[in-house]
Amino acid sequence: MSPARMQKGFFARIADPQEVRMILEHLPGVFFFVKDEQGRFMAANTATCIRCGLQGERELIGSTDADYLPPEIARAYREDDLKVIRSGKPLIDRLELFYDEQRKLAWFLTTKLPLRDRCGKVMGVIGVARRDERRMTDRDVVEVTAAVKFARDNRHRVSTAAELAKAVNVSERQLYRDLNTALGVSPYELLLRTRVQSAAEELAQTSLPIIEIALNHGFCDQSAFTRQFRKRVGQTPRIFRLSLIG
Repeated sequence: MSPARMQKGFFARIADPQEVRMILEHLPGVFFFVKDEQGRFMAANTATCIRCGLQGERELIGSTDADYLPPEIARAYREDDLKVIRSGKPLIDRLELFYDEQRKLAWFLTTKLPLRDRCGKVMGVIGVARRDERRMTDRDVVEVTAAVKFARDNRHRVSTAAELAKAVNVSERQLYRDLNTALGVSPYELLLRTRVQSAAEELAQTSLPIIEIALNHGFCDQSAFTRQFRKRVGQTPRIFRLSLIG
């Protein structure tokens, strides 16, 4: 029997497919969720419900991020969900803002995958989030969220800390303090990390040559791209891409 048939037969024997979700109830610091095409929650582990201020999954079903988050953050979540739904491609380790278990805003790394029906059509997203950096305070939300948005919007070019500070409407010194407090990174590192993250998504989702991806994200050549990518991802772009293939 082939491994594929063996695996298919095993899962076909499971009485309740949702039994597989039980492992997600016991992974510390992991927040699991499933949403439909309209962005409504269809499933979540207990940790996700608690950080939304709810007692259990039944209260969460049918609600959306807009019910729990500030409007600008909820919109960013929805945009990412739609990108996954429309492209059928995953978003890996996306830096996002959400509430932690104490209902304080914090930064998380979120991975979202397209969820398909039996005909292969994308019917929603399934994902997990885990805590990334140090906590931030409520007063940092607007400035830091704007800084992350600027970094994402300008991920295809080299931007300076001065440009970022001007876009956020704070001084460079204040911006440095805000980002260091919220994310533990400097403005330079936020801008560079965002470019590397975007390049990683392109490596995963396209077959474009590595040099083209490097140039598309403001790196002067493939060598410079490889050096910065390996420092932050732990692998060269080539090895990273090959690891996704198989």
